[in-house]
Amino acid sequence: MDIFNEIKKKLSHEFIDIIEWLDSSNDTIVHRFERYQNEIKNNAKLIVREGQTAVFVNEGQLADVFTPGTYTLNTKNLPILTTLKGWKYGFDSPFKAEVYFVNTRLFTDEKWGTKSPFMLSDNRFGLVEIRAYGTYSFRISDPGKFVVNVVGTDGNFTSYEVNEHLKSLIVTRFTDTVGEANLPIELYAANTTELSDTCQEVMKPEFDRVGIELEKFYIENVSMPEELKKEIFEYSRLDKLDMVKLSQFKAAKAMEAAAKNEGGTAGAGMGMGMGFALAQQMGNLMNAPSNQTAPPPSAQSAVPPPIPGQVLYYYVVNSQQNGPVSIEKLRELFASRTINKDSLVWKQGMQNWQPLKDVEELKSFLGGNTPPPLPTA
Repeated sequence: MDIFNEIKKKLSHEFIDIIEWLDSSNDTIVHRFERYQNEIKNNAKLIVREGQTAVFVNEGQLADVFTPGTYTLNTKNLPILTTLKGWKYGFDSPFKAEVYFVNTRLFTDEKWGTKSPFMLSDNRFGLVEIRAYGTYSFRISDPGKFVVNVVGTDGNFTSYEVNEHLKSLIVTRFTDTVGEANLPIELYAANTTELSDTCQEVMKPEFDRVGIELEKFYIENVSMPEELKKEIFEYSRLDKLDMVKLSQFKAAKAMEAAAKNEGGTAGAGMGMGMGFALAQQMGNLMNAPSNQTAPPPSAQSAVPPPIPGQVLYYYVVNSQQNGPVSIEKLRELFASRTINKDSLVWKQGMQNWQPLKDVEELKSFLGGNTPPPLPTA
């Protein structure tokens, strides 16, 4: 009799009667309850703690899902598994089923980033390369869907594995969102909050599809090559400058440098004259309001003196005055069809605007000129 009791006692220990998981890690998302080929005993106790969900899978099919609490496993608490097993009137024998414990707490400070630069098109700088990185937080919102679609038969699924699964999705959706935003390249850093919120809304459906809730998404930095940064800084400065006054200032500096390079008494006299001209130009430059544009030239209007030996022209494009430019620059504008033979031009000494074709020294732009006949002997 004692032998039979020992056998009965030994067999009873082969059946599992308490199913629980004590998480001793900080990164485990899914843990499969190991049975080592032992079966789950009828009326066994299932303990699901706060921040956990227990998922029963039968031969690859999702069965019952248990939220936090303590349960007695029988046909009442296993309705789907009962149907899959074909238990019509209850069961008394042990059964086999895979049990997955899913960690449903919030996983924070997960890293993402672009492994290599990606290309964006900017209206002013053309194709540019940028990189980006940041963090995100998530939780498992649908444990059953997550186990079936992502975990599979993995017995210990960690946050590292889910990050590897999600990183490519994040980078792809981030690239698409930034491209569709069509922001000037220099405004990305100033709009990371708005871009983060937009990316989160775009990515949410993709995460939900596999049972993950994207809680927060942050873009911490958008970087670009140093050469592009320098171009952007220069562009921003030029955009704030009065280009007419800038050209006057550079012309005055060139005159000053030329005077210093002249030698002898003649050079000193020229330097003195240029010094007076420079003083006059700088006085006009400093006294003029910073937001005032150059007035249209006329017979009565005062214009700055041209560089000695160089004639400067003003021209009209789309009813707007432009210039002054040199004759070489005017020739380039004509060649690029920015202006044509009927475009109005003006230089110092002319009383009125005239079409380019009527200005003697500009007729060479039109082509087809032939030299006059040689004088007869």
